[in-house]
Amino acid sequence: MTDPRPLVLFNSLTRQLEPFQPVHPGEARVYSCGPTVYNYPHIGNMRAYVFADVLGRTLSHKGYKLTHVINITDVGHLTDDADDGEDKMEKAAAANAQSIWDISRHYTQAYWADIAALNIRQPAHWSIATEYVPQMIEFAKAIAGKHCYELPSGLYFDVGSVADYGRLARSHTEEGSGRIDEVEGKRHPADFAIWRKTPPGEKRQMEWDSPWGRGAPGWHLECSVMSGRLLGFPFDIHTGGIDHREIHHPNEIAQNQAFCCTNGLDVPANSGARVWMHNNFLVERSGKMSKSSGEFLRLQLLIDRGYHPLAYRLLCLQAHYRSELEFSWDGLGAALTRLKRLVLAVAQVRERAGDGGARPGPKFGDALDRFDAAICDDLNTPVALTVLDDIVGMKKVDPGEKLAAIGAVDAVLGLGLLTLDRAALRLRPKATTIDEAAIAKVLEDRRAARADKDFARSDALRDALSAAGIDVMDGDPLGWDWKPQ
Repeated sequence: MTDPRPLVLFNSLTRQLEPFQPVHPGEARVYSCGPTVYNYPHIGNMRAYVFADVLGRTLSHKGYKLTHVINITDVGHLTDDADDGEDKMEKAAAANAQSIWDISRHYTQAYWADIAALNIRQPAHWSIATEYVPQMIEFAKAIAGKHCYELPSGLYFDVGSVADYGRLARSHTEEGSGRIDEVEGKRHPADFAIWRKTPPGEKRQMEWDSPWGRGAPGWHLECSVMSGRLLGFPFDIHTGGIDHREIHHPNEIAQNQAFCCTNGLDVPANSGARVWMHNNFLVERSGKMSKSSGEFLRLQLLIDRGYHPLAYRLLCLQAHYRSELEFSWDGLGAALTRLKRLVLAVAQVRERAGDGGARPGPKFGDALDRFDAAICDDLNTPVALTVLDDIVGMKKVDPGEKLAAIGAVDAVLGLGLLTLDRAALRLRPKATTIDEAAIAKVLEDRRAARADKDFARSDALRDALSAAGIDVMDGDPLGWDWKPQ
């Protein structure tokens, strides 16, 4: 496959921008670290999947055959990434007095609902950790002799047995995380569990027999096994949140090096993936981005307050994935307004274009080239959005060709502009008791009152809607009659 403009991506392993060069010509194989399904994902978690979705859509846009894998961790992840604490799944099951399988099923479905709401494309594979335990045991057996040692608590990986451990995190410099504590019995404080034995006298809901005793796999082992099984080593791109860059991904890399018998990381493919990509944090100043607070920001909370989930997707696209993004309700409201403007404008184009079927004409060539340049520049979605605005604002052009150009851009941005309508964007807050038919009737009565110059009745009707959680939008340039408060 040839393309006039290469896709350039930032590789966290080399800390450099690099042209994408697929391991297998014409293909792109991507693995994304998925959720540990012990609780609902918060909106900061979901930023990682919006980013990975834009990456996948961009690879498709550039003509690659995409194979994307996202894992579901339903066993093995401890409450501390540095291999300490309780198993998150076991802890959640005990706290809710439910089976761990019920916990896993419930929160996996909730995560998938958020994926759908954010218009994130389905990956080629959802890899469920518990379905790969036999393969994890075989993987561990293959590396145990040269790279692991046994302690009473389990089988541990000796990080000194591979070259360049921690290079991804820069753990031997001031950039390192400093989150790894000394643990008795380890040869090195960064050594991590490959297999965790069930303590004597205890029984886990999820445990398996292994050569090192009955127990469960370590969290880091899961991703190495599933990515290697489904994509083959080396594959093209591994993605995740920037928090994974410090411990989880360096440990994956060490396992991959051990399993593949590769050398140092001056050759990035020795890590198991040619490119490692990480999105930055979503920051919320009140501290409600942490699940430990008990009450945290979920996508459903945004919906319950009357914000369409694609407004949050647009908010994510307005910042570069490697930049911190601060969340605020005002910022989300501004993103919703921007989305409404786009939806209204595209609906008018759809109406004029009729059945469509056209292709972008030459008048759109420059704009589409600028869009391609932006998205090829390490997924520069903020600039790509400005190009979308330019296309939507173009006058005296064929509406069918214009709609095709919008569709080509939106195929990467994923805002659903060719199908989304204004009614879908007008969500009522959960606390609102009035339905849309009743709102329409009150607005009709209010228009009649204003036509009769009965302003006292008009104001009373407006106040009644306000009390029900509805703001009347007199003179709104977008043409919206009302919005949820």
